[in-house]
Amino acid sequence: MMSRSYTNLVDLAEGNFPVMSHPREKKRLPRVMTVPGVISEFDDDQANSVSSDVPSSVNPDRIIIVANQLPVKAKCRPDNKGWTFSWDEYSLLLQLKDGLPEEMEVLYVGSLKVDVDLNEQDEVSQHLLEKFKCVPAFLPPEIFLKFYHGFCKQHLWPLFHYMLPLSANHGGRFDRSLWEAYVAANKIFSQRVIEVINPEDDYVWIHDYHLMVLPTFLRRRFNRLRMGFFLHSPFPSSEIYRTLPVREEILKALLNSDLIGFHTFDYARHFLSCCSRMLGLEYMSKRGYIGLEYYGRTIGIKIMSVGIHMKQIESALRLADEESRIGELKRQFEGKTVLLGVDDMDVFKGVDLKLLAMEQMLKQHPKWQGRAVLVQITNPARGRGKDLENTQAEIQASCKRINEAFRQPGYEPIVFIDRPVSLSERVAYYTTAECVVVTALRDGMNLTPYEYIACRQGVSESESSSESSGPKKSMLVLSEFIGCSPSLSGAIRVNPWNIEATAEAMNEAISMADAEKQLRHEKHYRYVSSHDVAFWSRSFFQDMERTCKDHFRRRCWGIGLSFGFRVVALDLNFRKLSIDHMESVYLKSKNRAILLDYDGTVMPQTSHNKAPSAEVISIINTLTVETKNTVFVISGRGRESLDKWFSPCKKLGIAAEHGYFMRWSSDDKWEVCGQSSEFGWKEMAEPVMKLYTEATDGSSIETKESALVWHYRDADPSFGSSQAKEMLDHLESVLANEPVTVKSGQYIIEVKPQGLSKGVVAEKIFTTMAESGRQADFVLCIGDDRSDEEMFEIISSAISSGILSSDTSIFACTVGQKPSKAKYYLDDPADVVNMLQALAEASDPGSLTDTESDISL
Repeated sequence: MMSRSYTNLVDLAEGNFPVMSHPREKKRLPRVMTVPGVISEFDDDQANSVSSDVPSSVNPDRIIIVANQLPVKAKCRPDNKGWTFSWDEYSLLLQLKDGLPEEMEVLYVGSLKVDVDLNEQDEVSQHLLEKFKCVPAFLPPEIFLKFYHGFCKQHLWPLFHYMLPLSANHGGRFDRSLWEAYVAANKIFSQRVIEVINPEDDYVWIHDYHLMVLPTFLRRRFNRLRMGFFLHSPFPSSEIYRTLPVREEILKALLNSDLIGFHTFDYARHFLSCCSRMLGLEYMSKRGYIGLEYYGRTIGIKIMSVGIHMKQIESALRLADEESRIGELKRQFEGKTVLLGVDDMDVFKGVDLKLLAMEQMLKQHPKWQGRAVLVQITNPARGRGKDLENTQAEIQASCKRINEAFRQPGYEPIVFIDRPVSLSERVAYYTTAECVVVTALRDGMNLTPYEYIACRQGVSESESSSESSGPKKSMLVLSEFIGCSPSLSGAIRVNPWNIEATAEAMNEAISMADAEKQLRHEKHYRYVSSHDVAFWSRSFFQDMERTCKDHFRRRCWGIGLSFGFRVVALDLNFRKLSIDHMESVYLKSKNRAILLDYDGTVMPQTSHNKAPSAEVISIINTLTVETKNTVFVISGRGRESLDKWFSPCKKLGIAAEHGYFMRWSSDDKWEVCGQSSEFGWKEMAEPVMKLYTEATDGSSIETKESALVWHYRDADPSFGSSQAKEMLDHLESVLANEPVTVKSGQYIIEVKPQGLSKGVVAEKIFTTMAESGRQADFVLCIGDDRSDEEMFEIISSAISSGILSSDTSIFACTVGQKPSKAKYYLDDPADVVNMLQALAEASDPGSLTDTESDISL
């Protein structure tokens, strides 16, 4: 029986809001084309999936940026009648425009920071659309509270920063109503996007953890939509992420994007590990690009940290200089060495640990008492909760204790600024500080060090300022757990939990020789100035273009319900096998070759009982007893297993161990087709495999007559894959002079004699049929893995060499959608069995012998 919570989720995914819908129906925003002034109505109640087959005639240069909040500031008018709006020049969404093509139109979709009355929402929407090209998503209060302060801040934000809900008071238990609100909010955002999108022409760029399931809603409507997603927070390791009850729903939703971006390789690696462990997906790296194959689509993985807006920092520096703010601070801290911290009030920023490290430094190095000052700027908290209150109380208590312990006339070691600070005031502090200290316990990126480096460099126009004269220098003490740490190699990296080590790093930073500080600063500034926000957005958009370039050259359709929805994308010449069409060709043919792989083709890979079912035996028996058919099972399995399983099928041909052993029927003797019968190499290969088996829990060795196979399907995915790559290199080295080949397959490493392949078997079958005057005019060849690709490949060469006629009807078919040399596919072994059943039922009874026709099926 389906649970009530799950049915609610399905309702939400379908766009129905039975519980949390707003009591009043809001008017839909008219769809706006990319040509100014041209507006047409767009019905949001069309079918849920749009095939995207009709080309658009509008200007294609447009991108829709979707984020939790719009890059605009709203202020209520003094008379409380209406609103005034202005750009938020500090918004990343606004700054990233600098990296996009100049001719590209940018449209924003997001929520506002203020509550707009329902009666004013239409007017506000129209104004923002006309004046700012912004489309506001208005969330009902009951949804917003559970969406933002609930699921985002109570579940995702703590979990992504490695805080596990170990108790009800620590992170909070999972509340499914919060998840439903999260889904509902994402659905509302999707509706706003749908109202203004031109699906054939627009790009969509979604930002951050608030909207991680939005890609599914958009992909359901527009299968070929070009869509990217960038996560601005950390992505936790799989051990942490796996504790989330809706882990697979979020992963599958993100995989409906075309490009997924992360700040660091660690975050991307954790995401890929989750995809491997929970969804069985493996990533590939080709020419520097990382991609995930997912139902025929290649999803790009982008690793690039965001940068700062250099011109904005320079403008703020000029303003601070004009306002004499820099001079005031220099006079205030004259004779002092300033260390600076700029952090949000958050439990993950490690401000309390920084204060303890400052206290420790003053104790360990008394020379800094009366000289070293830590200025800690703390931005207002964005979240709420008991943990945050406790952190605030601890910070205030530490500031009071340290100041009381080390206070001197005209000197306090801690200057705590607990209020909003403007950018111009902040850059004045940056310019004054000898060192910036960031001790965050976990942080997605943190641009404070980048801003500090730019401010210490100054601007060329302000040569008159005292700071611009002389060498430029700066120092950084950074937590190793923040996103910007890998890109700033000259910083002193610390474990913020190690108070003593952090204190020593702070002392080292401010005691370092000026020449060394200058060298480190120059190295950092070269990176920060060249990798600004425009460089980041330009790079992401170019990768999105590259990833999506083949969208309209492929056939796409959506399958699955709710968050199991995904789009299958296939090349135009790669299509699902039509059983009806093949059956009609089958009936007209006279000499048929039917070649079947076993595991993964007629038997599911996940089945524990590997013996064929009675149904499969019956179907294959029916096919083999027809005189027009030559039927072979071509498998990597040993001959004893195959002989035992298919003993009822007297006329079935079997090629075991990839063709090393072969027979045409049960009455024939096994023929050895291998070029060598010497297996001395096993004594060299088996010890190597045993070594890896002992070290890899869940792995095993299968010993065949002609081959050795190492299986690691039941091992840890990451470790098993790593061990397999290492074993492959090891075996190739050990067996370099032996007549064998070492190959990798689906969770296996196999060593077998040279010259063996399923392609060689297929060629031998075609040749034997042709030499006996029964050249095949119908070929059905089915398999599911790399070894079967050799069969598909041999077919074209068989036609060119005359073994098969150019008029032969070829049905090369792979199981599961994947890049393949076959032209057809079937979804799974169940489809294969159904297809074989259809051929068996279509078999001509007149072609059966008297004894054969008596066989009970």
